[in-house]
Amino acid sequence: MTKPGQTEMENLRRYRTVLLAGSILVFLLIIVGGVLRVTNSGGACLDWPLCMGQWTPPSGGSAAMDYIHRVFSLLPLPVLVYAAGFAWRNYRDVPRLSLPVILGALLFLLQIILGGAIALYGGAGSAQWMSALHMVFSFVTLGGLLVAVLATYYEIQSRKSGSEINSINILSAISRSSLLRLALATGSLLFILLLSGTVLTNGNTNDVCAGWPLCGDGSGFPESFIGWLHLFHRFLVLSSAVLVVWLTAKTWRSRNTNAPLLVSSTSLLVLFSAQALLGAKLVEGYPVYLLGIHQATSVAAWGSVVLVVVIAYYSVLVPAGEKKPAPRSPGIKHLIKDFVMLTKPIVVLLLLVTTYAGMVIGARTWPSLSLTFWTLLGGFLAAGGSGAINQYIDRSDDGKMQRTQKRPIPAGRLTPAEGLAFGVGAALISFYIMVAFVNFLAALLTLAGIIYYVLIYSIYLKKTTVQNIVIGGGAGAIPPLVGWAAATGSLNVPALFLFAVVFMWTPPHFWALALV
Repeated sequence: MTKPGQTEMENLRRYRTVLLAGSILVFLLIIVGGVLRVTNSGGACLDWPLCMGQWTPPSGGSAAMDYIHRVFSLLPLPVLVYAAGFAWRNYRDVPRLSLPVILGALLFLLQIILGGAIALYGGAGSAQWMSALHMVFSFVTLGGLLVAVLATYYEIQSRKSGSEINSINILSAISRSSLLRLALATGSLLFILLLSGTVLTNGNTNDVCAGWPLCGDGSGFPESFIGWLHLFHRFLVLSSAVLVVWLTAKTWRSRNTNAPLLVSSTSLLVLFSAQALLGAKLVEGYPVYLLGIHQATSVAAWGSVVLVVVIAYYSVLVPAGEKKPAPRSPGIKHLIKDFVMLTKPIVVLLLLVTTYAGMVIGARTWPSLSLTFWTLLGGFLAAGGSGAINQYIDRSDDGKMQRTQKRPIPAGRLTPAEGLAFGVGAALISFYIMVAFVNFLAALLTLAGIIYYVLIYSIYLKKTTVQNIVIGGGAGAIPPLVGWAAATGSLNVPALFLFAVVFMWTPPHFWALALV
């Protein structure tokens, strides 16, 4: 027999799943569109919606990129139309659940139409501003979907706990929360920054303002409108950086018990910094993978600031779920020590030994000092961040075991939110260090190791099977592959033998500890 309210909860969960799918598809679409724009592949098909007068994909080159973008632009459409219809049918009386999705679907339709107009009629001058408007529609659509995802999440949580979401309008919420005001200011500035960056990229006007931080070699002031726009864009970068740092510091100081808020603000700081780092690396060349990661980072930063704004808003609407800030450890030294303890430093040291062994064996010589430094630093942050996330996941179990009771989270020296945010931030930094200073293959293997340890081992295997250490041993066997890829830029059969040696050694090693 169906319990009262069960169907409604199932509808909310189904709605959230559809919204997440739509968000992911729009996210991928913006990335592909950004790469298309920077590589000047847009308009290569010469017509619309066909490509070279046919539906089949071109053989290669810019036309193939343009064709891929058009395919991607159609994938989110049925999902968004379904979500908008579902919202209207079930939640039109609840604007916070329905309005962002319906508006997002309408903007997405306008985006498709505008994309066709750019392909057919956009001239050199008009295409620059039309592309900027096209980008605005994309980012607002993604933002609306993320707002609806969080609204659905809070609706489910409130119904589970029996609490109520207060009916407070946005202006009243802004007046009540200084954090919400700061988050809105940061999000607005980032949006203007992304818009100005799109306009400048589409115009290919970097030579207009060649100096840094000002323009030219003379007075440093531009002589044209585009030059002033370049200068304004650089001012926005600096201003946004200040607000992002301020916002992150404020959340860590005053909301260190709110895990979603702390993780979102920390991710925003890392992603914003990584975007600037990758932008500097792009000056040296334009590999497609770096363009894609740079664009993905920009979109992810936008998504992070939207999450911060919405979570801060719901902290006002659902005050009962907001806990007071937890007290800090006494002194900065103790705090740093606790964060180091989160990384499981002894375990990480062993992983770095196998990473360096992979570098030496793969290169058949001693690797350079700089390559060694960045590879081991990235490996330390990846393994340490994964360990911190693992301690967040196992915090309840750790408090029950004598061996783990003194860890920072179960002992109460750090909040679970701080542990999770630290772990996510460290893992993100490790990936970008590998991308910027090592190579793309090493970065992908590092990311694979994080996903393997956190998702496959910590979340799934440890709770479901006694064979968890056998299967999960693959996570600890990835570091020598990372070292090999860092030193050589590739993988081969001997590298897989190193993986196999560590993989086979892990189970008897842990079983021996279990017997003790």
